[in-house]
Amino acid sequence: MSYGLLKGKRGIIFGALDENSIAWKTAERVHEEGGSFVLTNAPIAMRMGTINQLAEKTGAAIIPADATSLEDLEKLVSESVEVLGGKLDFVLHSIGMSVNVRKGRSYTDQKYDWTAKGWDVSAGSFHKVMQVLYKQDVMNEWGSIVALSYMAAQRVFPDYNDMADNKAFLESIARSFGYFFGRDKKVRVNTISQSPTPTTAGKGIKGFDGFISYAEKMSPLGNASALDCANYTLSLFSDLTRKVTLQNLFHDGGFSNMGVSDAVMQAFEEQQNT
Repeated sequence: MSYGLLKGKRGIIFGALDENSIAWKTAERVHEEGGSFVLTNAPIAMRMGTINQLAEKTGAAIIPADATSLEDLEKLVSESVEVLGGKLDFVLHSIGMSVNVRKGRSYTDQKYDWTAKGWDVSAGSFHKVMQVLYKQDVMNEWGSIVALSYMAAQRVFPDYNDMADNKAFLESIARSFGYFFGRDKKVRVNTISQSPTPTTAGKGIKGFDGFISYAEKMSPLGNASALDCANYTLSLFSDLTRKVTLQNLFHDGGFSNMGVSDAVMQAFEEQQNT
């Protein structure tokens, strides 16, 4: 069902790789709600995914950009404003990567050039995106910028490795830059701390299948899906949340406030009794 929440609004969506990704689902929902947008991803990621199908379905232009490159971002932002015919109302940053995770290095045995690369892609890129948007003055008043995070920024999830540090940095950047964007441009900046979601990136985490099952048992509403997250993101892009900014918003079926659940206790008791 469409409510026309984003009718006439324009934006940029980073990170749509395939139909499992949150950015992909968000793009589909933005299109359904009347918004127009440019799709972007790193050239190497675009070769791995199926972004052309999404662009055809939604009528979106594709502008490749390395989000760690200021030159690429400056070109992306200026071209997006030209293609869309005016200033932007929303931006989704759905980017995350850890070379240490990909290569199987533990948190206690990091290769630090890989750590730096992961930080730059996962968190530094968010600062760079906002700095370019801010300096080019391309966001409309009451616009909305959203990045995707995870609760490992606040709590220990051992196999999430240095991505936990990246997400903590991402959330800090959102608050700090969000202050200046709000004060000077009347633009909102928030992060969404999403349930574990079976995206391409999520599946790369060691023990992911076990953890997603655990989170499902812990959460009174169950895990939030990629589509659920897309709908929540839409609410932050809309005019219904004009005074929501500098927030890290948990979207996890209640997991973040749980100590233990009956289902988890039952599973442990059954294991002890076998």
